[in-house]
Amino acid sequence: MTTLRAMGIFDKLKKQATSAVDKHGDQIAKGIDKTAGLADNKTKGKHGDQIAKGAATAKSALDKLDGKNDDIPDGRPPAGPRTP
Repeated sequence: MTTLRAMGIFDKLKKQATSAVDKHGDQIAKGIDKTAGLADNKTKGKHGDQIAKGAATAKSALDKLDGKNDDIPDGRPPAGPRTP
């Protein structure tokens, strides 16, 4: 019984997440890119490739929630200014 209830909750959460991504995919992508840029700046570019890969993976996973690849714009996060 508990497993069925938990599955119902996860199904509801997935529907809500899918709806949010459908409506606000471009804003979510910008947020992921901004966060990736901040992380890249904080690490002074040492982990830029890993950060870019993580951002792309996050956007891809969110985009595929509804089984389509149409909600999140593709692309590598913009490189922010490097602090010496």
